[in-house]
Amino acid sequence: MIAVRTSVLAGVGSRLPAREVTSEEVAAHIGGTARWIHTRTGIRSRHVVDPGVTTGDLAVAAGRAALASARADSVSAVVVATTSPDRPCPGTAPAVAARLGLAGAAALDVQAVCAGFVYALGTAQGLIAAGTADSVLVIGADVMSPLRDPSDPGVFPLFGDGAGAVVLRAGREGEPGALGPTVLGADGRGRDLITVPGGGCEEAVGATGATSERYLRMRGREVFARAVECMEAASRQALDAAGWKADEVDRVVPHQANARIITMLGEQLGIAADRILTNIEDVGNTSAASVPLLLDHAHRDGGLAPGQRVLLTAFGGGLAWGATTLVWPRLDRPT
Repeated sequence: MIAVRTSVLAGVGSRLPAREVTSEEVAAHIGGTARWIHTRTGIRSRHVVDPGVTTGDLAVAAGRAALASARADSVSAVVVATTSPDRPCPGTAPAVAARLGLAGAAALDVQAVCAGFVYALGTAQGLIAAGTADSVLVIGADVMSPLRDPSDPGVFPLFGDGAGAVVLRAGREGEPGALGPTVLGADGRGRDLITVPGGGCEEAVGATGATSERYLRMRGREVFARAVECMEAASRQALDAAGWKADEVDRVVPHQANARIITMLGEQLGIAADRILTNIEDVGNTSAASVPLLLDHAHRDGGLAPGQRVLLTAFGGGLAWGATTLVWPRLDRPT
């Protein structure tokens, strides 16, 4: 029997922009009140970049923190999940790798919007399982603030900027930090539910229905229903693949889309609210960064402890979704 190389989480890190924007400030732009925003989204504040700060800048900072956490000077590959790349061409990952002193490592972007980090984990697992890489730096990073239309009260309050990262290494099945099978899915029939219509090939070639619209548009009610449905289904598939029951999960780390989505997901899975981690109140929806950002925050504040069974799940534009599992390893905490 041939043993399949397993991916093991060896380090975690994150970076938020220093500038914090409260819901009182947002309400002054869009009307309404901070209380209305909190009731509808669960968000009290979010962080946004100062002028000149890019997705790559946040990704480098988060990646550096994850490498330090893993006590790693190098990796074989860098995967960056983002829907706000520094340029349409080339990808953001090669420049991030070079700035981290990792030039020569394989580097690529993954675009699955808010599900991007889980997709990037699956990609990294594949690189390790195939023997292409012995270790992978996986980063989720997004600067979403420029994509928010100040006149759109459905989107403007939701999104913040940030980056989170983990280091995966080749290891043995069953050791602490080993990822279970990653479940991924997509349905392009829903691409208009979450979209930035302009700026791509459709606009450039004048395709039928093309537009120059550069803001993120979202059909909230339909997204809500699909997000709960798809994350629940992916979570159950990932749990089945790991051989776990829902009541054996110690912590759920869901994409921080909206507090009401997170609450309903927990109810559908039958997992108690105190086992579901969140930081959306303080950081908003940070797209591809939300899952690794929450992992790092929970690691720092003790929300994750060695030996706990953890379920990760995410949903985003595409539509795209995914889930995976791991037993949280013992990692150093930053001092």
